[in-house]
Amino acid sequence: MSVIKIAVLGFGIVGSGTVELFYRNRESICKKAGKELDIKYILEIRDMSDTEYTDKQTTDINDILDDDEVTIVAELIGGIKPAYSFVKSCLERGKSVVTSNKELVAEKGAELIKTAKQNNCCFYFEASAGGAIPLIRPLHQCLAGNEITSVAGILNGTTNFILTKMINDRMDFNSALKLAQELGYSEKDPVADIEGHDACRKICIIASLVFGRHVYPEYVHCEGIAKITAEDAAYAENWGGAIKLIGSVKKTSSGKILPLVRPAFVCGGNQLSNINDVFNGIMVYGDAVDEVMFYGRGAGKMPTASAVMSDIIDAAKSNGIPPVSLTWEDTADSSHIADYKDDITSFYVRTSKVSKQQIINTFGDVEFLSRNDMPADENAFITKPITERKFDVKLERFSRKILSSIRVFEQIEI
Repeated sequence: MSVIKIAVLGFGIVGSGTVELFYRNRESICKKAGKELDIKYILEIRDMSDTEYTDKQTTDINDILDDDEVTIVAELIGGIKPAYSFVKSCLERGKSVVTSNKELVAEKGAELIKTAKQNNCCFYFEASAGGAIPLIRPLHQCLAGNEITSVAGILNGTTNFILTKMINDRMDFNSALKLAQELGYSEKDPVADIEGHDACRKICIIASLVFGRHVYPEYVHCEGIAKITAEDAAYAENWGGAIKLIGSVKKTSSGKILPLVRPAFVCGGNQLSNINDVFNGIMVYGDAVDEVMFYGRGAGKMPTASAVMSDIIDAAKSNGIPPVSLTWEDTADSSHIADYKDDITSFYVRTSKVSKQQIINTFGDVEFLSRNDMPADENAFITKPITERKFDVKLERFSRKILSSIRVFEQIEI
């Protein structure tokens, strides 16, 4: 039996985890693939002499491109450069590629899927949207009989850890972020996490797959959690819920789709409010299943390696025939994206030196909130559903007296 040779691009956290997992479970992996597999190359510019894989190391992508024995490539470098050129070149040579690179798929997914089809190979990216959580495959296979109307969830474990600490341990944002960095949950440069960029890339991939047209990150209104305060977290807790960074996409009545990444008040009756620490949870709403929830670790060395390995097995079984359903079309503009300002939702607002009567005169019937040690001149409330455009106009009446305003995540109606 001929052996299918694999190349791994990158030997960082995910790359080393993938190699480790492969050799730990090689016998069962090959049995599941129905073929013998082995790793022939590891592309890595850093010194690997302290590892047991130095005989597999190469620093030249051409070694992989020019080797016809290599038919599967795992791209685990991250980012756009040089990952994009490496992946495209591999696909053009007829080598199937699997990746965990969410930035690459969010920016170049439609093009790379098309390139794979043109060259009779596969492009898989299960690990790019849910980490260890199986999500991509269920969306285009297990739930294929559904008309999916919405997907929403917690897509970033770092921000969820920070928000959990702000509620459960009464930490302020900076202290919670520092702890996340000390525990290795956040990078030294946390911008991609706390500003919502990581969650944005994931919702782009999900939205593109579910609704069939590419959603680029610049099409998505994205807000992070840096402005969330311990006071906001306390109001959410007393309300019976929690603040979560929610990535979502839904089909609107106009036929367009609305992708968003924003902090939100999530009521205690919604399963997402009870997902804490570094765990992720994703709700999928469909006309046949009503709602399905996917839960687990959204990142990490071995969890992500698990998703990469599942794609390697699928690539080995595919014989170069890409799955018909794992695709979407590219798009030249954002005409299929709805304006988030026209979306109707409720809002949480925290004010200073604004009376309850002034609030009622402006917003009508609202739900006033409370918290421990609430200042006498502070009022917090939740509005009735309103378009964001109208909400902004009303909020302007209070000018600099607004301390916070956060969306309320509404339960999806099927």
